[in-house]
Amino acid sequence: MNIPPLVGKGPALTVDEVRRYSRHLIIPDVAMAGQQRLMNAKVLCVGAGGLGSPALMYLAAAGVGTLGIVEFDTVDESNLQRQIIHGQSDIGKSKALSAKEKIAEINPNVNVVVHEVRLDTDNVMEIFAQYDLIVDGTDNFATRYLVNDACVLLKKPYVWGSIYRFDGQASVFWAEYGPCYRCLYPEPPPPGMVPSCAEGGVLGVLCASIGSIQTTEAIKLITGIGEPLIGQLMIYDALEMSYRKIKVRKDPKCPLCSEKPSQTALLPDYEAFCGVLSDAAEVAVKDSTISVSELKDKIDKQENFLLIDVREPSEFEIVRIPGSVLIPKQGFLDGSALAGLPQDKPIILHCKSGVRSAECLAILKSAGFADATHVSGGVVAWAKQIDQSLPVY
Repeated sequence: MNIPPLVGKGPALTVDEVRRYSRHLIIPDVAMAGQQRLMNAKVLCVGAGGLGSPALMYLAAAGVGTLGIVEFDTVDESNLQRQIIHGQSDIGKSKALSAKEKIAEINPNVNVVVHEVRLDTDNVMEIFAQYDLIVDGTDNFATRYLVNDACVLLKKPYVWGSIYRFDGQASVFWAEYGPCYRCLYPEPPPPGMVPSCAEGGVLGVLCASIGSIQTTEAIKLITGIGEPLIGQLMIYDALEMSYRKIKVRKDPKCPLCSEKPSQTALLPDYEAFCGVLSDAAEVAVKDSTISVSELKDKIDKQENFLLIDVREPSEFEIVRIPGSVLIPKQGFLDGSALAGLPQDKPIILHCKSGVRSAECLAILKSAGFADATHVSGGVVAWAKQIDQSLPVY
């Protein structure tokens, strides 16, 4: 698909800029005009984490004139395995400001605009309107749908990426020329069906592979060179070292980007649209949730109950609550764990943060285990509130 350059040419390069970007300038397809477009471009990265790190660093090195960063989080030690724009000395610092400092070291000519806010329906249109292109480095479905919908309404392209364990995906969604994210994923997956990177993990270097694809696509769109991934989903398997592309067609019934859209504005609540918990889990936890402090009190009083950890064995090896028994979530999903559970004493479930244990609680309740509860906040809350000597992952 032949797409015209997204950005017009900026001013002529100075002698110093010619020196800096000389390897671009001698590529016939980029040359002086392409570099002038890059330097005149305004690109927004949503997130300065795993995908945002390599994207921001290479966009800065490429000479993108203005880089915006939407990020409200702070740097945690667990980020450093993959979020390479941050370092040891940045722990506890704002991710946005940490990224800005690193960009200044890479290329002081780049104008960095920091948006230290949580992206939502109240601010997304105003923020996105300031940029030519959006690079999505988020890791949750609610924000992905929000980004997509705002880009469709503003008629802007956005470069999307996703990572999990050893697998990555990337594409370019631009309703003016092809499908939007909703054409590929009309509805979010059922709550709990797709684990996040925080729950399932991610190979750190995978971020560089997918983040570099996103950066490449952004450069192609800005300069008008090559064939962008519009209408194509790139799938990368790091273990097999394989790339494959799948065609994605525009959905004629898409509620947002079709000729007759049924939805012309942002949804009021994207968290509710995507759902953190299933309806059954929401009902189950309503009156059957305890805090880590309440759990500690039960342990101290030596009450008779069974504490079940529904995480994976690899997580159980990292950190565990004393006295817990490991029964992974899959055993509840397929029913294999139920037969061995006692009916004569209370059952308390926990996971990493409380999402998986809530889903397992719903299964227990439906199976007749009335005296079952789950622990809000899971092992993370235990490590932060009860035993700070334990690691948080």
